[in-house]
Amino acid sequence: MVALGSFIGTTIEWYDFFLYGTAAALVFSPLFFPAVSPAVGLIVAFGTYAVGFLARPLGGIIAGHVGDRIGRKAMLVVSLMTMGLSATLIGALPTYASVGIWAPVLLLVLRLLQGLGVGGEWGGAALMSVESAPAHRRGFYGSFTQIGVSGGMLLAVGAFTAAKTGLTHPAFLAWGWRLPFLISFVLVFAGLVIRSRLVEPESFAKLKRDNAVADKPLVDLFRDERRAVYLTTGMRLSQNAIYYLYTVFGLAYVARTIGEDTNVGLHAVLISSAIGLVSVPVWAALSDRYGRRPLYLFGAVTSAVFIAPFFLFADTGNPILITLAMVVGINVFHDAMYGPQAAFFTEMFSTRVRYSGASVGYQIGSVFAGGFSPLIATALLAAGNGQPWLVVAYFIVLSIVTIVCAYLAPETNRKDIDTHGDRKACTTTHLGDSSLSEV
Repeated sequence: MVALGSFIGTTIEWYDFFLYGTAAALVFSPLFFPAVSPAVGLIVAFGTYAVGFLARPLGGIIAGHVGDRIGRKAMLVVSLMTMGLSATLIGALPTYASVGIWAPVLLLVLRLLQGLGVGGEWGGAALMSVESAPAHRRGFYGSFTQIGVSGGMLLAVGAFTAAKTGLTHPAFLAWGWRLPFLISFVLVFAGLVIRSRLVEPESFAKLKRDNAVADKPLVDLFRDERRAVYLTTGMRLSQNAIYYLYTVFGLAYVARTIGEDTNVGLHAVLISSAIGLVSVPVWAALSDRYGRRPLYLFGAVTSAVFIAPFFLFADTGNPILITLAMVVGINVFHDAMYGPQAAFFTEMFSTRVRYSGASVGYQIGSVFAGGFSPLIATALLAAGNGQPWLVVAYFIVLSIVTIVCAYLAPETNRKDIDTHGDRKACTTTHLGDSSLSEV
């Protein structure tokens, strides 16, 4: 029940978040930034998209503090409400033609609210799933949080595809793009009903009964377990960047190659998202058997190798090859990292600071990679005269950091995660085959 609740709630919340990315790639430039050239307008639209990621660490810090002191459930409810309200209001925003500069300003404010909401979402959902799971199935149960992202992307892209396909292009730009945002209100209400029925994991409930919760979780985190924060942040870079390079920047790149009225990119993301509902838990279950670290390294290395072929496939303009490249890049290579990630990151921290640790590492990595990757890639594409090789080099640099951090990270799939994690208990663990202090 807990895993299912995490999946449904996370699906709804990421639906709201991904709507913005899809709209930034397809409609925000002419509607909210018409005073600049199309290329600059796309960069600015992706800039507002990146702002949401800047707010995510703050959302993670706030949610981590409350979640480690009061409980996981409360923050999951608050984060869902924040996301749902901001997404609904985006669907009701006036455009630049109606209110001028206030249109992009209001869009920016609502995007910041989205970032705050999603900053607290992942950590709480991951912890609820992993802390409530049997010890030998934590990877699989944690993947229900991860497939919520695929479910959210599937719903978001599906909603945009339906609106874009069912309406003429002028009607879609005039009002059709608003529909996917406005229906999020109904979805959020359903998610709140489900999340209100969840109960706290026993490991955290015991912590509260023993009066052992951290008074200052963030302070304790960076005093006792800061190296785990650095490692999870680094491991996040490649995984997050490649996903948004494919699903956000990739949409704009394919549209530039084939034509802006095409749905090829949307269909490719839609197919990949549907497959992700299966591929993510498969990789997660494999990590329960073979370990988190080997699979994460496999995904990081192969993603770095495949980025150049992805653009070669995209440049053909062939819908089948574009879809194949998207599926291989996301469901085979990316998901090898993403499937085990909820369990891997959760297991890296002790119960007392787990919400703060998992959230901060995850969200800081999101800022450095995911949030800015479409913006950076668009600028690098322009600097390279329309050729993607600078984008490839940028991603390879991120991949090197992730590979090093994954290599240095301890294997955690057999770790006892139900300890309180006082300072003395956190002073010794293993880094690969050698001991490491302060994890």
